[in-house]
Amino acid sequence: LQRQAEQTCRQLLRTQEEHEQLLQAAVEQAEGLEQSLRSAEAVLAERAAQLRDAQAQLSRNKLLIEELRGENRRFAMALQAAELRQKSMEEKNQLLEEQASALKQLIGKITPASLSG
Repeated sequence: LQRQAEQTCRQLLRTQEEHEQLLQAAVEQAEGLEQSLRSAEAVLAERAAQLRDAQAQLSRNKLLIEELRGENRRFAMALQAAELRQKSMEEKNQLLEEQASALKQLIGKITPASLSG
């Protein structure tokens, strides 16, 4: 009985040592997983910050695009007004050229008549 009790006691000690080793391995694995989790959380936080920055930049870009569109509309209107003024000036120039030609013809007719008279 004594030997059987000693054998059982040794077997219990071995089992307890195995359990302690398994527990230690589980604790180490849990610590490794915690470290991995912290690393993943840090990467996630960094990516979230990058996304917030990108979103802010996108908003600024949208505002700039709207401002440029407004400026473009103003330039288009100014160009259209300038084109209308140019067309009007060309029409006035054409009219003045026609009047100058008519005056030259009139002067051409008047001058010989005044010289002979």
